[in-house]
Amino acid sequence: MPGNNYNCNPSTPRSRLERLLRERELRRSNRFLHPIEDGNRQAELLGNDNFLTEGENFGLSSEEDFPEGVAAAKAFADGCEWKEGRTPKQRLLVVANRLPVSAVRKGEDSWQLEMSVGGLVSALLGVKEFDARWIGWAGVNVPDSVGQKALTKALAEKRCIPVFLDEEIVHQYYNGYCNNILWPLFHYLGLPQEDRLATTRSFQSQFDAYKKANQMFADVVHKHYLDGDVVWCHDYHLMFLPKCLKEHNNKMKVGWFLHTPFPSSEIHRTLPSRSELLRSVLAADLVG
Repeated sequence: MPGNNYNCNPSTPRSRLERLLRERELRRSNRFLHPIEDGNRQAELLGNDNFLTEGENFGLSSEEDFPEGVAAAKAFADGCEWKEGRTPKQRLLVVANRLPVSAVRKGEDSWQLEMSVGGLVSALLGVKEFDARWIGWAGVNVPDSVGQKALTKALAEKRCIPVFLDEEIVHQYYNGYCNNILWPLFHYLGLPQEDRLATTRSFQSQFDAYKKANQMFADVVHKHYLDGDVVWCHDYHLMFLPKCLKEHNNKMKVGWFLHTPFPSSEIHRTLPSRSELLRSVLAADLVG
């Protein structure tokens, strides 16, 4: 009888909605008989962007229903896209005798930091192409673990990493070999007289302290080094450092830069252990 809804063949859906519901029932009934075909059909339906038209979303929520969730999802997607398209900066480990900050202890676990003034500090402030970390001595003696931990945490906020040198090492390495031996020699003043070395004992003890201090710097670099980092060593305080770094990892990219004049051969030949120092410097990939 025409116009009677009950006369239609139930196996022949009249609308797309009925057809989709019918297909879902058929998939359920044939799941175990034709698992591969059923999976292909689902993939076909999911791959068809138009298999649900407007008005046939079966109650699925729209963007208007959850604006906060949609906004968060878009922000997340934008963030992922930005990260994928971003070129990460080259990491640079700047290693110098002193950090670019001065530390003053205010309590057992409290430190005050102030930026230092210097040519190297001023020059590196303009370097924006690298993700730089600065490794060096904080200029203070910190014998206790509580103070070292607190200072390390405070310096990390300035992207600085401390090397902790005790008073004896500083006395022999910095005041002795660096300031009483290398600095005068590199400025054509010659080696100091023995009486000027009285407060720093002997030349050999100073040189031993110099090598020990350089190894302590190297140990800190090794601890924070990541594959692909560039290590930039600075000045006559760390002439032994390139060798220490290369002996631990010969694939490490190491540069060494001198901030003072280099003496002529006539002056340099008066320096004991000059060959050992030069060979250590030449272990670097780049010398400037």
